[in-house]
Amino acid sequence: QVQLVESGGGLVQAGGSLRLSCVASGRFFSIHVMGWYRQAPGKQRELVAVITSTGSTNYVDSVKGRFTISRDSAKNTVLLQMNSLKPEDTAVYYCHSNVRTDMYRFDDYWGQGTQVTVSS
Repeated sequence: QVQLVESGGGLVQAGGSLRLSCVASGRFFSIHVMGWYRQAPGKQRELVAVITSTGSTNYVDSVKGRFTISRDSAKNTVLLQMNSLKPEDTAVYYCHSNVRTDMYRFDDYWGQGTQVTVSS
């Protein structure tokens, strides 16, 4: 089993910054992809940013230039630095990971979510 534990959410004023952290633990061979999704009230969960094991990144258009995703593979950690936050960034942010749990098996895991609230 794999656990993802997030931290770093909170309340911030528009224009401020927050950094989210997610640590993976448990039994697995390796982590392929780590990323962040978010879900605002009444909306579907959307991809925010992802990073692969080789360091390739992808962002939703609305956060490009403001958010930066990074990972420390040695610590099984993914970070999301969020700058110039806007009220529309308010959501529950979920850590996601695609993990190699066996020689020929990859599984998806989710964190419990962390609330990010941006006040205007």
